[in-house]
Amino acid sequence: MSSTLPLFLLAALLLMALGLLGLVSRRTLVGLLISVELLLNGAGLSVVAATQLTPAAENAAAGQLAAIFIMGLAAAEATLILALMVVVYRRFGGVETNTLTVIKDAAL
Repeated sequence: MSSTLPLFLLAALLLMALGLLGLVSRRTLVGLLISVELLLNGAGLSVVAATQLTPAAENAAAGQLAAIFIMGLAAAEATLILALMVVVYRRFGGVETNTLTVIKDAAL
C-alpha cells in the first residue's frame, strides 16, 4: 500500500465537496453542469483509490475500469445537459435557474 493513498482520498473528498457546494450555490445551468462534473470526477478518483485498499490491490484493472465507466457516464450526462441547455436558451432566452422556476410557476 502506498503512502500517497490518503492524499488521493483527500483529493477525491475535496472534489466531491466542491461539487456539492457548487450544486447548492450556482444559479446557472452551466455552473450546475460543472458542479456535477466535479462530483463525478471525485467519485472516479475515490473508486480508483479505494481499489488500492482491497486485498486484490495488485490487480488495479477493476478500479480503472470503474473509473472509465464513470467517465463515460459523465460524458453522456454532459451531452444531455448541454442539449437541454440549448433548448432552454432557445425557448426562454436564458439559462438561469431563477428564470426557469418563474416560468414553471407561471405555467401552472
